[in-house]
Amino acid sequence: MTQTLTLRRPDDWHLHLRDGAMLQGVLPETARHFARAIIMPNLVPPVVTGAQAAAYRDRILAALPEGMAFEPLMTLYLTEGTDPADVAAAHASGLVKAVKLYPAGATTNSHGGVRDLAKVTPVLEKMAEIGLPLCLHGEVTTPEVDIFDREAVFIDTVLDPLRRRIPELRVVMEHITTEEGVAYARAGGDRLGATITTHHLIINRNHILVGGIKPHYYCLPVAKREKHRLALRQAATSGEGRFFLGTDSAPHVDALKEHACGCAGCFTATNTMQLLAHVFEEEGALDRLEAFASLNGPRFYGLPANESTITLTKGAPAQWPAKIFTEAGPVTVFDPGFPVHWHVEG
Repeated sequence: MTQTLTLRRPDDWHLHLRDGAMLQGVLPETARHFARAIIMPNLVPPVVTGAQAAAYRDRILAALPEGMAFEPLMTLYLTEGTDPADVAAAHASGLVKAVKLYPAGATTNSHGGVRDLAKVTPVLEKMAEIGLPLCLHGEVTTPEVDIFDREAVFIDTVLDPLRRRIPELRVVMEHITTEEGVAYARAGGDRLGATITTHHLIINRNHILVGGIKPHYYCLPVAKREKHRLALRQAATSGEGRFFLGTDSAPHVDALKEHACGCAGCFTATNTMQLLAHVFEEEGALDRLEAFASLNGPRFYGLPANESTITLTKGAPAQWPAKIFTEAGPVTVFDPGFPVHWHVEG
């Protein structure tokens, strides 16, 4: 039985760091284990231009504790007023690695997102021309569509028509949560990738609702039926290059999670690698964890894999803080609800 596992240092291909005091508090939790991360641009106001992305990157690096190494990979928030020339210049400079499309109203701070895809077609065509990936929050927001069906409907009515219209566009289906998402990613060819979160490998919708509402398990896209969780686990542990880790680790202070209208998001930056080792061991796939966490993402984004390594060891039950205390307020760390015996040694 494997007791020690060494792999190239992982990257997180979907991360929320927020800004200000929250950024200061949560950045070390990611930088401790991850070399790089795709940084989400849904601040208030959002990161729309190359200049704003450069300024945000400077704030992230200024918040990095001395002695830690971490590279933020910046993204732009796509709006119906986004300038294709600015996007191209930001990409050419090496600063911006992707553009993020939020359907308006889909999740946290997405009210400025896209309502009419036709209005952003010039940007998407420019991105296809220069090879800049589009990261998609893949849910429709029309109120008549059930929240548990919004990903599958998005694939059929938005994503597939978009990819047929602009076939050269590189697309990342972020945080897929359904067997339909897995199937579409598998059939999508080399220009389509899909990230899977840590928490969607562990929880289904029962965890949120059975025995009382559990706000720290509430996320968007919302966790689905058990059959979907099992499909995600099979995809993540398959070793297939189209699937890679994007934690969607999303810090909110407890007062806004434990609220009459609580925020969506699970904070998993602290313990993701331990949880993934547990999941991959359960699936008999520890030898494929490096592909999922460290190799497939860089390959899709055209970046080299990290040269440095981390080592996980199995032993006594792991412990991590229940909360991260920031100057913005306490943030609850995701609790898987079962003992985990894996530790990250460095």
